[in-house]
This record gives sequence, C-alpha cells and structure tokens, in this order.
Amino acid sequence: MSRLETLALVVRTVEFGESDVIATLVTEAAGKVSAVVRGARKGSRRVGGALEPVHTIGVLLEDRGTELTTLKESRIVHLRTGVVSNLEALDAAGTALRWARHLFPPRTPEPLGWGVLIDLLDALEAGSAPPRRALARAGLAMLAAVGYGLELEQCAVCGRPCPAGRSACVDPARGGLVCRACGGASSVLLPAARDAARSLAPGGTADAASVTDASAEAVLGLVDRAMAAHAGFER
Repeated sequence: MSRLETLALVVRTVEFGESDVIATLVTEAAGKVSAVVRGARKGSRRVGGALEPVHTIGVLLEDRGTELTTLKESRIVHLRTGVVSNLEALDAAGTALRWARHLFPPRTPEPLGWGVLIDLLDALEAGSAPPRRALARAGLAMLAAVGYGLELEQCAVCGRPCPAGRSACVDPARGGLVCRACGGASSVLLPAARDAARSLAPGGTADAASVTDASAEAVLGLVDRAMAAHAGFER
C-alpha cells in the first residue's frame, strides 16, 4: 500500500453503494485516477465540500494496487467562485474537464495537460478573455500536450505547405490539414477559421484578440472533432 498527496481537479463523480462516491480525478502528480470516497454522500468531514469541479483541491490518496484508489482526505486549495457564478465560463470549464477525462490516459502524469487545465480555469476566473475563445485556445494546447497537436501550416501526410489565406481540407483524425493529393477531407477550414486556429494554437504569432466569435466557434468545432477522434468518445 502506498499513499500519494497531490493537487487535483474533479472531472466526474458517480454514486457508489449506499453512501459512497467514485470520483474521477485529474491529478498533478499521477495523471487521471479513480478514487472511492467513503461516506461522501453522508457529509464525510474528511472530504467536506471539496469534491466540486472547477476548484483546485489537495487530496490524499491510498493506493492498494487495484483499479480504484481510496480518497482519504481532500481540501480546497484554490476556490474559483467567479467561474461558478458565470454560466458561460462554467460551461467552458465543464467542456475542458470532459475533454481531459476522455483524453488523458489512466495513471500517466500529464504535466503539460495539467498546466493547460489550470491556466484555462485561472483565465476563466480572471475573465481575461471571452470564455469560448479561451476554451478554443486551451483545446488546441491540450491536444498538443498529449501528442495530438493539429498541423495547420502544411499537409499532415506529405508536408506540402498550405499557402496563407487559403481554405484547406482538415481531418483531425489524420493530424490536421490534408492536401487533395493525399485524399483531402470532408471538412474544410475557411481562411478566417484557419487564421484563428493558427493564432490560438501554441506558439501562434498572430493577434489572438482579433479572433472573432464566429472563428472561435469554428476552431472549437475542429477541436471537438479531434478530441472525439483521438479519445474515442461521441461528440
């Protein structure tokens, strides 16, 4: 038996038995883990109100080498009341946590992915960018963090450059842009949406503040298709 103390985010909870809960956590030190929380539905003092999503919590996990760990203690470390009180920000946070639950592999630390989630939640709390635009940026960064970054400059198959200002075929399952010589794709990124994606992607050099709401939505659609393709869940 081993014990682990780490920061975590709650990405899902389901009822278990008469009084327990199984919580799916994305943790800083151990990646995604599932933990039984004994007595959670009876107001366990060791857990208190520290099983709500959005807030960063500190947890003590007991691992006996089985599929489920046991959550022994939890406490809120960073409260984000601004996210909870803003419906659009809360919806963006919920989408990002759903992505992480499906995309992150079990018990594999994802420090870059963890950082993307924390940065997004902090940005939503601060209100530093429109929630949907912040979510689009975070989605592109999360894909890159776990090795599924989208190629937006050239064909992901043959490497042929795609000129700026052009519409382009895009297949998230194949890694991004796909030229017609390599089969193309059923989805097309219009120039404005492609420019927005390039701007919001990690390392983007364009002015992200110039991204329109419509372009941000197009990027979110692309990100959601990529998440579904790589994580195996239905949109």
